[in-house]
Amino acid sequence: MPAIDPDELPKKKITHELGQDLALLSVGELTERIGLLKEEIVRLEGEMARKRASKSAADIFFRK
Repeated sequence: MPAIDPDELPKKKITHELGQDLALLSVGELTERIGLLKEEIVRLEGEMARKRASKSAADIFFRK
């Protein structure tokens, strides 16, 4: 049986669960999670802006 090269194994996707125990995470792992969460905040804010624009357009349309 050939040896398994660790570089060929699929990478575990980094996820974060709210309220998760952070004691076992390294500074690097915490930094990665902060980056992921910041990206998610930007994505959520973009969706909010799209929904507000859609609602505003509907409000203007139905006022007439």
